[in-house]
Amino acid sequence: MDANEASKESPLRVIPLGGMHEVGKNMTVFEYEDEIVIVDCGMGFPDNDMLGVDVIIPDFTYLRENRDKIKGLFITHGHEDHIGAIPWFIDEFDVPVYATPLTKRLI
Repeated sequence: MDANEASKESPLRVIPLGGMHEVGKNMTVFEYEDEIVIVDCGMGFPDNDMLGVDVIIPDFTYLRENRDKIKGLFITHGHEDHIGAIPWFIDEFDVPVYATPLTKRLI
């Protein structure tokens, strides 16, 4: 069985919304049947040629379309590339945020 066949059979979907092939915007969705958990919610940093742009956040479109499935946001640690987009996220989504006590203080 190749990877494509295995992914068709598995009810678990792993969907990176940021942080792939880039530094920053770390955010990964784990979707299992009708439930979603999210790991990290980081910001990216603009290049020098992106005048007027202060921060870059992950694209929340998939989460907006599936908001009723979201069970929570898990934060791995307190670096900006993992927590920096949380203010924008919590403005839109009313879900629990799980983190260590130190990370919660950084948030």
